[in-house]
Amino acid sequence: MLCYIGVGSNLGDRKKHIEDAIEKLKNIEGVEVKRVSSIYETEPVGGPKQGKYLNGAIEIETGLGPREFLGKLQDIEKELGRKKTVKNGPRTIDLDILLYGDNKIDEPDLKIPHPNMREREFVMKPLKEIYEPSSSLWM
Repeated sequence: MLCYIGVGSNLGDRKKHIEDAIEKLKNIEGVEVKRVSSIYETEPVGGPKQGKYLNGAIEIETGLGPREFLGKLQDIEKELGRKKTVKNGPRTIDLDILLYGDNKIDEPDLKIPHPNMREREFVMKPLKEIYEPSSSLWM
């Protein structure tokens, strides 16, 4: 399954956190990192006052199901020191499933395509850079 993830960081060595997350993704059995967008510095959206983010997008090929893949992303976030204390707060790393093939999922803890992604330039700019038009969800 071809899927796309958003990646972001605004704490510590932001670039290194993103690089480390990509390396960890490459080491997951059943996951192949196909392409990585450029990394863009962006202003935070929502949440408390905080520093700027580095944001990008990653194209993945995976045989994992969406829920299993989400679990692997959350494991990477924990390994890289992410602590969820405040909604939309600062973070060492943020990994979000943006698109997972043509799948549509609307569950309390998993929404695909990612909600509001089309209104967020910090998501769409890097995603457009690497997107393969295989998904009918792209408009």
